[in-house]
Amino acid sequence: MKRLLLNGPGALAWEETAEPVLSEPDQALVRPIAVATCDIDPAVLRGAFPLPGPYPFGHEGVAEVVAVGDEVRAVRPGDRVVVPFQISCGKCGPCSRERTGNCASHPPLSTFGLGTLGGLGWGGLWADLALVPHADAMLVPLPPGIDPATVASASDNIPDAYRAVGPQLADRPGAEVLVVGGSAAPSIGLYAAGLAVALGSDRVVYVDRESERLAIAAALGAEALDGDPGRELGRFPITVEARGGGEALRAAIEATGWDGWCTSVSVQFEDVALPVFGMYNRCCTFHTGRAHARPAIPAVLDLVAAGRFDPAPVTTATVAWAESAEALLETPLKLVAVR
Repeated sequence: MKRLLLNGPGALAWEETAEPVLSEPDQALVRPIAVATCDIDPAVLRGAFPLPGPYPFGHEGVAEVVAVGDEVRAVRPGDRVVVPFQISCGKCGPCSRERTGNCASHPPLSTFGLGTLGGLGWGGLWADLALVPHADAMLVPLPPGIDPATVASASDNIPDAYRAVGPQLADRPGAEVLVVGGSAAPSIGLYAAGLAVALGSDRVVYVDRESERLAIAAALGAEALDGDPGRELGRFPITVEARGGGEALRAAIEATGWDGWCTSVSVQFEDVALPVFGMYNRCCTFHTGRAHARPAIPAVLDLVAAGRFDPAPVTTATVAWAESAEALLETPLKLVAVR
């Protein structure tokens, strides 16, 4: 079979490799049919994210089940499924607490398509076939009527955005939301804005400096403002930082109101001094870290199936499978490849 290999910044190539085979009764073989770039992928391809190759590429996608082990009951060949990017058993302590990104049954950070960071043995989803362990626990059937390309990022980036606004809006219905958008986590910030609108926030403000992202935020129903968050916007019960850097992180925290909740979905490569005294006085909760994607995927798919949330505006390029390598090197905001 063929798979896409990242050899380093700006270097992608298709390679022939042996097909994976079922070796455990809880496994499934899947054929990716719509795969998407994660927000870190363009940065990796530009050499801005420290994840050198070579490694099998791709960790977001929808696939068709090809074969299943004898113990698999939740899916069968022919089913279309979202493949979570993190490897999780569904049974250990962390998984039982919905902390599937920290599954205790496998080495820390085990994921598809993230090289040595996630373990080379899992392979990538930009491939003709992928082997999925713990298929009943991991794979999420795609509801009828949903285009796989629309939710190709339901493996990672959309659930990442959901965790930043979904639980908070469930606790505080109608609460206003501020998203500090930017280049560190561009699609996650946009998905967060769109999900907040879908979940009934009374006001969703998306602040950014880039016209393409501002237009997408407006298309998702958010109030799109060009520039930086400032005091004139007031404070918000829920804030999301997706721009990266200490300045943006501090601005998002300063914009978080009394008993508010701020989530940083970007990766901070340097230590950042936080305004802890103000956070203390306002009883402000700050959360950062990797998303636990698997538990949020059904909620995301339900919103899409119900017509309440359409992630499609965030996709800025859709290409045929054979054109993937060339299109990826152009590093669009969100690329989806289909076959």
